[in-house]
Amino acid sequence: MKPHANGSGFPIWSVRTLLVVAALLGSTVLSYAGLSGFNQNAVGGVMIDAQGMVRAATVADREAFLNQLRVQVEQPQGDLAQAAELRMVSLAKLQQAIRTAKQQNQPLPDEIRYLAGLTRVEYVFVYPERQDIVLAGPAEPWEVREDASVVGANSGLPTLLLEDLMVALESVEMARQAGISCSIEPTAEGRQRLNALLRRARRSGTRDPRMLEPAMREAFGPQTVKLNGVPADSRFARVLVAADFEMKRIAMQLADAPVQGLPSYMAMAKNQRQSASTNPRWWMTTNYDALERSEDRLAWRISGQGVKTLTESDRLLADGNVEQAGRANKIAQQWATLMTEKYPELAAEQAVFGELRNLMDLSVIATLITQEQLDQRAGCDLAVLRGEEPIVETSSLEVPRAIEPHCSFVRGNQGWTVSASGGVSINAFEVVSKQQVSETLTETQQTAAASESDRWWWNS
Repeated sequence: MKPHANGSGFPIWSVRTLLVVAALLGSTVLSYAGLSGFNQNAVGGVMIDAQGMVRAATVADREAFLNQLRVQVEQPQGDLAQAAELRMVSLAKLQQAIRTAKQQNQPLPDEIRYLAGLTRVEYVFVYPERQDIVLAGPAEPWEVREDASVVGANSGLPTLLLEDLMVALESVEMARQAGISCSIEPTAEGRQRLNALLRRARRSGTRDPRMLEPAMREAFGPQTVKLNGVPADSRFARVLVAADFEMKRIAMQLADAPVQGLPSYMAMAKNQRQSASTNPRWWMTTNYDALERSEDRLAWRISGQGVKTLTESDRLLADGNVEQAGRANKIAQQWATLMTEKYPELAAEQAVFGELRNLMDLSVIATLITQEQLDQRAGCDLAVLRGEEPIVETSSLEVPRAIEPHCSFVRGNQGWTVSASGGVSINAFEVVSKQQVSETLTETQQTAAASESDRWWWNS
């Protein structure tokens, strides 16, 4: 979409994908064995109606959700009230604990829903002699934070959730062809309507697009939410969308970054040269080192930051569609680099970014177990966690389908920039394909086994 400057000096407007001002944080509660969980419409700062349209939650909505969390999430007791550098979670014993709760007609306790307070998974150990697979990583006591998220009391990082682990395991085959992704895409018709509006505004002499914001929003219309690789009604999917929106809100100066040293892209681009025919696009994707494994493939280590931000440009076409330009502008690349560098801080300060990294961790773990057939090697039937033994009912949320646009503007030396686009992509198969042998993992695995207790979780 490329209105040109005319002889009167009318500015070039570089029109970008209009951005939604909405945060779609995921529910943290599991609906179990027919027992109701949280209000599934009031999820992390938004409300979703029956048609899938998203609106920002009111103050009353948010307070009600926070109060509900505070009532239903109990403080961890005993050893769970202490942090652990390495906590082990037995998948075989975890499944048995879930079956026991089912047999006793009891709801799942918080220690199960929050996977004993794990904040990341660093190791996967396979024990054929015990018919078990053990996940291990740092763990903390959990608490309900004012933003209605459940996080580690020490680090502020969100806890891993049983529900997300189950969705990750159930979705491996669904994600095999194209990975897991979400994107928010404007329609070609909306772009054409917006283009026509801007042409009329140029002819009438309107120089500042901020004066046209209501008309621009109406012309552009709702954007379409597209999800691939996971059930669209899952909490997993909701977090993907939430993280995408929050990244774009920060980039486009619609929300301040909660950490120092991460200005908006709009601030960085102010008074800089802007192309009138291309727009920056950012997306978050996996960022792991090569997986380490023992020679016998029974011990694995996952390392790396987990998430990085990439960028390139889209070229806007006359018919309202876009094509990839295959390159990134310098300022957009600088912003992507800053976003990646600041991601560990963001994950602790803004829960949705930590939750996205949790999903990437769990997707890698689930793909590793499936690709390497670790459950078969261990003789560990994961029927409960894969949803094949349907005794745990995961959340079924209203599917986010469309978002109303809001606008963000910055004046460059060639005209006005209006917002940007992006997405999230998880390709766990690519991560799992990169492996290297470690000589020390077997010893770590043996140490973990030596400290095993009768519980389904224990500390090293």
